Amino acid sequence: MSNASSEFWSGARDTIPVVVGAIPFGILFGALAINAGLSIAATLGMSLFVFAGSSQFVAAGLVAQGAGILVIVLTTFVVNLRHALYSASLGPYLSRLPQRWLIPLGFWLTDETFAVVVQRYARGDDSPFTHWYHLGSSMAMYSNWLLCTVIGMVAGTQLQGMANWGLEFAMVVTFIGIVVPLLQNVPMILCAVVAGAVSLLLREWPNQLGLMLGSLTGIAIAMLVEVGGRRTTMSKSRELPS
Repeated sequence: MSNASSEFWSGARDTIPVVVGAIPFGILFGALAINAGLSIAATLGMSLFVFAGSSQFVAAGLVAQGAGILVIVLTTFVVNLRHALYSASLGPYLSRLPQRWLIPLGFWLTDETFAVVVQRYARGDDSPFTHWYHLGSSMAMYSNWLLCTVIGMVAGTQLQGMANWGLEFAMVVTFIGIVVPLLQNVPMILCAVVAGAVSLLLREWPNQLGLMLGSLTGIAIAMLVEVGGRRTTMSKSRELPS
C-alpha cells in the first residue's frame, strides 16, 4: 500500500539516473555563467527562480554576446515552449489537484522529471499519492541543480577553460535517453527528426535563431501530421456502412 512518503522517495530514487547525467550540466552552467560576466547573485538567481537548464545556457550565452533583453527573452521563451506540451500531457493526471500543488509542480517541471513521472502516471493504478511521486522527482532535480550551480560558480572562478572540457556531452547523452523512449508514434518521430535537422542546418545562425526555428518547425510538422491523421481517420469512419 503506497503512501505519500513512499511515493515521494520512489520519485526521488527513480530520478537518480537522470540526476547523475545532469550533474556535469549544472556545474558547467555555473562556470559558464560566471565567465560570461554574470554575477554570483544573478547566476544563482537563475537556477533558483528560472530553473530551466537549456534556457539558462542560452541566456548566459546571449548575455556574453551582448544580445538585447528582447532577444534573450524571446529566445528562451521559444526554447521553453516544449514545456507547454509537457503540461498538456500531464494535465489529465493533475486536474484534480488544487493550485497549491499545480503551481510548484509546474515551476519544477523539467525534461528529466517529465520523462520519469509520465511513466508513473501512465501505470493507471488507484494510488491517491502519485503527485507526491512527482514532487519527489522534482525536488531531486531541483536540489541537484542548485548544488551543481554553486559548484560550477566556485570552479568557474578558479579554473579556466571549463567550457572546453566536454562536460556538456553527459547531458546530450541524458537527453537522448529521455527523448528516444518517448518517440512512440509518427508525429513524435517526425518532430524530433525535423527539429534536429533544421537546428543542425542552421547552427551558424546568430543568437540561437537556428535552434528556435528548428523547434518551431518540428512542432509545426508534428501538429500537421497529427491533425491530418485524425481527419483521415474521421473520413474513413464516415465512409463505413452503418
